[in-house]
Amino acid sequence: MTEREPELTAAAPVIAPRLPAGLPVEQLSPVVLAYIGDAVFEVYVRQWLIAGPIRKPHELHRAATKFVSAAAQARLLQRWMPLLTEEEADIVRRGRNTKSGQPPRNADPGDYRHATALECLIGYLFYRGERDRLEQLIETAFAPETGQSMTKDDEHE
Repeated sequence: MTEREPELTAAAPVIAPRLPAGLPVEQLSPVVLAYIGDAVFEVYVRQWLIAGPIRKPHELHRAATKFVSAAAQARLLQRWMPLLTEEEADIVRRGRNTKSGQPPRNADPGDYRHATALECLIGYLFYRGERDRLEQLIETAFAPETGQSMTKDDEHE
């Protein structure tokens, strides 16, 4: 095993937050948080789809694009905004305002910035180890438009 390959044990989850030693998540750039957030969101979407009735890879891919496109993520972020804590909303603002490169040709620049903001928040929650909160928010991607989850503050009432 090389120095760069992490040692996996039976007790270690396959997907677990791993930061460089001594680097708090707050010091990661929004682009880096969005980078991992994109992957984490993709895994959640794929898991949800695989648990459903669709089994053909082409159909799975088509179904996934309804959740992972910039426009879909921008719409989801709008659903999340009333549910976010002040800290989460701040992470979203950082993600939305960051320079993350050129949007794809088929993506609206505004949608792309909002999708980056959503991915930034997902990455932040992932690296903070806030799996329950992450899953609570991601659940709303699969819920009907009218069914929204409670805010983090509501959990403690």
